[in-house]
Formats: sequence, structure tokens, C-alpha cells
Amino acid sequence: MRNEKTQLRRGLNARHIRFMALGSAIGTGLFYGSAGAIQLAGPAVLLAYLVGGAAVFMVMRALGEMAVHQPVSGSFGHYASHYLGPLAGFLTGWTYTFEMVIVALADVTAFGIYMGLWFPDVAQWVWVLSIIMFIGALNMCNVKVFGEMEFWLSLVKVAAIVAMIVGGAAVMMFGFGQSHEATGFSNLWQHGGFMPNGIGGVVASLAVVMFAFGGIEIIGITASEAKDPATVLPKAINSVPIRILLFYVLTLLVLMAIYPWNSIGQKGSPFVEIFSNLGISSAANVLNVVVITAAISAINSDIFGAGRMMYGMASDGQAPKSFSKLTSSGVPWMTVLVMSIALLLAVVLNYFIPKQIFMIIASIATFATVWVWLMILLSQIAMRRTLTKEEVSQLSFPVPWWPVAPAVATAFMVFVIGLLGYFEESRIALYVGLVWVALLTLAYWLWVRKKAPCAVASAQNL
Repeated sequence: MRNEKTQLRRGLNARHIRFMALGSAIGTGLFYGSAGAIQLAGPAVLLAYLVGGAAVFMVMRALGEMAVHQPVSGSFGHYASHYLGPLAGFLTGWTYTFEMVIVALADVTAFGIYMGLWFPDVAQWVWVLSIIMFIGALNMCNVKVFGEMEFWLSLVKVAAIVAMIVGGAAVMMFGFGQSHEATGFSNLWQHGGFMPNGIGGVVASLAVVMFAFGGIEIIGITASEAKDPATVLPKAINSVPIRILLFYVLTLLVLMAIYPWNSIGQKGSPFVEIFSNLGISSAANVLNVVVITAAISAINSDIFGAGRMMYGMASDGQAPKSFSKLTSSGVPWMTVLVMSIALLLAVVLNYFIPKQIFMIIASIATFATVWVWLMILLSQIAMRRTLTKEEVSQLSFPVPWWPVAPAVATAFMVFVIGLLGYFEESRIALYVGLVWVALLTLAYWLWVRKKAPCAVASAQNL
């Protein structure tokens, strides 16, 4: 049994975990990525979000079954090692960390851009450096303090989205605001029809849609620091995917009912347009507060998730032992430090990368995200095969519709990875992803293979 000084502290309750998942998954994908998905699919993008949301829900239930059955640090990285083998765990854990770094780089860069609205004379890298230092310090705090901060950051973001949905519905039904006429839902089938780009457009939008849902898997990471995993995790898993799906679908439904789908994203942010039409003169400032909060919240969750994953991998012998070092308050300080240093790349990227880098980053993040989800599904399937009928009957949070639903979700994830290679805009993501997996495999065989099995065996006895 591990000494208390070498263990993560259980300080997160259901409220913290729900909003951490919301904070990680509702951000860049909704505020900016959704415009790209709409241009690809038109109003039929709603179908893509429904299908993607259903698949993600199955991933979360698979993760929930394993996390409640065995709540450990490292979460799905540990499960992959345990049920699919050390190499699978190594690939899964480091790919998740890779995903978090990429997404955090985008959000850190976005924060610098947002601050430029208010302080145009201040160099963008100054804001990037300041937010990295702030978030790094926050992640060094006791996990309960971190959870509280993330709760309030996410609450602001969620409240803004709800206000936008209600305000947009008011514009749509009553024509409130600056000479804006009531519209109804006619915009959903005018301008080329509900599916203007055909089923091909809906399929093409799936890559952007799945990027939008990325981050929700952080719920599994919190298992080792939840006060009562058997009670807290099922509640969080059952509620968060549905809430995220409702936020995305309702938000986009209102947007496309008010504005023609082919104009969204071409005249600035649709969120600014809605606030402007409600007669809010400082719409840009209101939105800026929201997107800054969203960026801080997402970066916060990304560093937390990657740090805890690296801690779990260090415990399994799949990452440097220094990553398992904790502060007196139970925080893996080395992982937070490494993540903060990695984010300093954003200062350099701010100078060199062009504006269109978002789609490339989104595509690469989609590959990493879907790869992790695929490993979660395969780990759960493998776990079930190791259990007897009696053990399966005793599972307190079993996957629904077994085995059909997990099999369909697994096939869907493979299909999405294939999509990245099919479309020219996202093909680079598949190339980068495959190179990443190849390099990780090589690293595993050269440096990790000999010690990982012993470490995993030791971890399984904890």
C-alpha cells in the first residue's frame, strides 16, 4: 500500500467533477470550431452533433464502468496497460498528454489574442507568458482549491451559453433588438435545404464535431481524487454528456434559426451578433469576458488532466519517476512544471504560425482524442472478457446495451480516424498521428519495455 505522502488526495466532489468536464469540453470547439462545422454540413450539422454525442456517451459509460470498478491514478492509461498490454497503455497515456498539450497551446494563444482587444499596445507574448504562470501556480494548489476555481470558471461559461440560448430564442420568436424581425425555424431548410452539402457534408463535419467533444474524458482522470468514486462518477458521467450535447445542439439550433447558415462566421463571431441584436452595446466586451474565462478554464483542465495522466504513468514505470513526486498537499508538481514549460512553445508559435493553424491543430487534436476514446472502448471490452458472469452481474455501473453499443461506438471511432485521412484539409493530422504513434512505439521498445511489465504488475497489487 502506498504511503499517504505518495498518493493523490481525494478532494473532488460531484460538483467539481461535473464542471471540470464541462470546462474542458466546452470552449474553443463551441465558440469557434462550430462555425467551421456549420459551413461543411449546413443545418444538418445538428445530426453530426447528435451522432457524435451518442458515441461519446458510450465512451464515457465504458470509462465509467472501469473507473468505478477500479478507481486509480492514470485512469484509461492504466486500464489500457492492464487489459490490452503495457504498449497500449504507453501509447494511450502519452497520446492523451499530447492531446492536452496541443489543445492548451491553442487556448493559450487564443488568450493572448483576446487580451489584445483591451490592451492592443501590449505584446501578445506577455499575456501568453502571464496566463501560463497563473495556471501553473493554480495547479500547484490543493486539488480542492483547484476544483473550486474550475467550478466558478466553468459556471461563468455555462451561464453565458444559457443566456445566449435564451436571448437568441427571444430574438427568434419576438424580434427583440435592433430592427431584428422574428424568424422562426425557416432558416433551417431555406438557403439550399436542411442538408445543402449532402450526406458528404455531414460526414466531413464529424472531424470538427468530435474535436468539440474532446476533453470530456477528464472525468476518468478525476477518479483517484474523487471523494466517493462509486457515487460521484456515475452521476457525473450520466449528466455531463447530456448537458454538453444540449448546449451544443441548442446553441447551434438557435444560431441557425436566426441567421442563414452560410453567413455564420463570416461577419465576426455569431455570439457577438446575438448580443448586439439584443441591444447590448458592449457585446464585444461581454463576449471577450466569456471567451477569456473559457480559455482559462480549458487550459486549467488540460494541465490537470495531462499532469495526472503522467503521474499515473510514472507509477506504472511508463514515464520518468520524477513525475510521481508530490507536494505536501498531494499535487504532482513535476508534471505541472513540465506542462507549463511545454506551453512556453506557444510564445514561439504566436510569432511563427499563420491564422489558419486552428484547423490543423483541431485535426491533430481530433486524432489524439479519438485514439484515446478508441483505447477506452477496447479496454472495456477486454476487461469484460476477463470477468466471470457473476463478476459482471456485480458491476455497479455497467455499460448499457452490451455488447452491441460498445462495438458500434468502436467502429465509429475507427471511421472518424479514417475520415481524417480522406479529406485533404485534415490529412496532415493522420500523418502526424501515425508518426507520433510510430515514434512512441519505438521509444517503448528501446527504453520502457523491460521495466514496464514489472511496474504494471506492482501497480495492480496496490
